[in-house]
Amino acid sequence: MKRIKKLMKYIAITIVTVLVIALFFPTWTPNIKGDNSISTLEQVEINGSGHEIMIRGNDKDNPVIIVVHGGPGAPEIPYATKYADLLEANFTIVNYDQRASGKSYHFFEDYSTLSTDLLVDDLLALTEYISERLEKEKVILMGHSSGTYIGIQAAYKSPEKYEAYIGIGQMGETKESEIESLKYSISQAQKAGNADDVLDLQGLTEQIKNGDTVTPRNYVMKYGGAVRLIDNPDGDNIGVLLSSEYNLLDVIRYNYGMGYSQEKLLSDLLENPIPTIVTKLEIPLYFVMGKYDYMTSSNAAKKYFDVIEAEHKEFISFEKSAHYPQFEEKEKFNEWMLDTFINKNK
Repeated sequence: MKRIKKLMKYIAITIVTVLVIALFFPTWTPNIKGDNSISTLEQVEINGSGHEIMIRGNDKDNPVIIVVHGGPGAPEIPYATKYADLLEANFTIVNYDQRASGKSYHFFEDYSTLSTDLLVDDLLALTEYISERLEKEKVILMGHSSGTYIGIQAAYKSPEKYEAYIGIGQMGETKESEIESLKYSISQAQKAGNADDVLDLQGLTEQIKNGDTVTPRNYVMKYGGAVRLIDNPDGDNIGVLLSSEYNLLDVIRYNYGMGYSQEKLLSDLLENPIPTIVTKLEIPLYFVMGKYDYMTSSNAAKKYFDVIEAEHKEFISFEKSAHYPQFEEKEKFNEWMLDTFINKNK
């Protein structure tokens, strides 16, 4: 009996030790070799709040891209290096965890004023910081998913800061997009013979048509409206934990931040669709959409594209992808980026 108690004590101590190490294990981003390369992961105060910023690229003299993640509250830092390796050869890429998201979520900070307007202000302040730090007059702004709601507003407010705006999984008329997501999920559930899913989704029809809620993302993901060619990267706690950029404490912050951000921000997205806010851009505009995207409907994005005015605009469809064309078809996306921003200047 004493031996069993002693063994249990050792096991308990080992578990606690492992948890403490996992909670506070140092984080980093892999080094990029080169005299003028940059690979840094750090906390920087932006607009009065600590923001986690990751900057990576083979040459700091290359054009700079600021990536605005979606969610709301779903940072891409934990898996950015996996999918952006090709881009890093010709661009310097800045990923950041938005206020109250991921490593930028601070347990004792007051987020009662969190809003999409505040996130736009944060992005503008971040742009100024990055432009000064990397000595760039203008940068390329790339929004993804709900990050397009933030990114396109920043481009609209301060076009002088940006060379171009790229909306990947661009949001359009929110209610229309959600109704399409719902219809798609129901039809796929019916084809799969999942009657319980059909009933569950049909029960949400009135709420979604009224703009009170969104189609549950677990169903959109389940039926192929999120990813086709890769595993879904968002919400993968194990994958996040195994990245060098996040430890266990960061995973906890990731989940707290996502829940809080969605509670605070989804109403903005539903009640104030982006086509009613931004009707014109004074810089080149590119919408990059996966054909099978039912997280942010490709059809709704195309309708928005058709009416928005811009100095130059292009709608680029990726025929094999869903919501993550920049990751699902990263070779094609890299080629498009090179043709659009590098080769044209040669």
